[in-house]
Amino acid sequence: MLKKPETLFVLGYMLLPLLALLSAIVGLTMILGGNKIAGAIVLVVVTQVFAFGAFYALRLRKAAVLEERDHV
Repeated sequence: MLKKPETLFVLGYMLLPLLALLSAIVGLTMILGGNKIAGAIVLVVVTQVFAFGAFYALRLRKAAVLEERDHV
């Protein structure tokens, strides 16, 4: 299922960037609310995991599309 270009499109262009944005908002509100250490961890670690996950999904999608094109 994670080899299909359609699934990787949704992950790379929609779901993971949205989760990165939401976790950045949560991290910033935690920092502004006074919970600086946990907010910084959410902002740096969790947001970056979602962002790099999106790049990874897009790279896998590109490879899957090129593989499909070779078989046709």
